Amino acid sequence: MNLLFLRLEHIDGILRSARLSGYLYIRTRWTALPGEPAPIDDTKVNDWLPRFIVLHGQCIFFYLLSTDLSPQDSTLLSDVVEVGSLPCFTREDEGTRYSFYILTRQGLRYECSHVSQIQVDTWLSALQTGCKVVSESDVLVPNGSSKK
Repeated sequence: MNLLFLRLEHIDGILRSARLSGYLYIRTRWTALPGEPAPIDDTKVNDWLPRFIVLHGQCIFFYLLSTDLSPQDSTLLSDVVEVGSLPCFTREDEGTRYSFYILTRQGLRYECSHVSQIQVDTWLSALQTGCKVVSESDVLVPNGSSKK
């Protein structure tokens, strides 16, 4: 009983100081290195896993569950080079999912999705602000218009 209380107290402290937290479906991909063949089209592969994500301080933490004491993975915001939207998609029995990606300087790409467009927009905004990056679609071209 005492251990459970300490665990919940630890989690509560992290969540109170987090900028943003919540469950997202996640999958990871590596960017092809120069000279490597292009990755195969894996859009039909259902390898999306639910993860509890916490944006805290200068880091993004990936937990298996919201009650876990230690994250499974983490990424420094300073290592994020690009954040942007991905096309929405539909999974059987789940309806439409809205998605975005987080690309790190090491070439690791986190693809994230949620059934709520508002949740995805909130994460995109928080990450773009926290990482001080813009998405590819927000880059300005020389004539001053957007590259959309």
